[in-house]
Amino acid sequence: MKAIQISIDEDLLRRLDADPDVQRLGRSAVMRRAVAAYLHERRAREIAEAYRAGYGQDHGIDAEFTGWGEEGQWPED
Repeated sequence: MKAIQISIDEDLLRRLDADPDVQRLGRSAVMRRAVAAYLHERRAREIAEAYRAGYGQDHGIDAEFTGWGEEGQWPED
């Protein structure tokens, strides 16, 4: 692991230090968890946005497939 230095608001630090998990595990462990959760959530948003861009209404393939919906046949019951 690599040690880093960050600046944090004094009130936020006071609230962080009062947290039971921080008292039990330490600041560094809780900060690592918070950063990992942030990066996981950010990646999930990026993936969701990529899906929306690829499969959304403005994906740019509508004209290419116009008319093909009427070409298929459904089996009779």
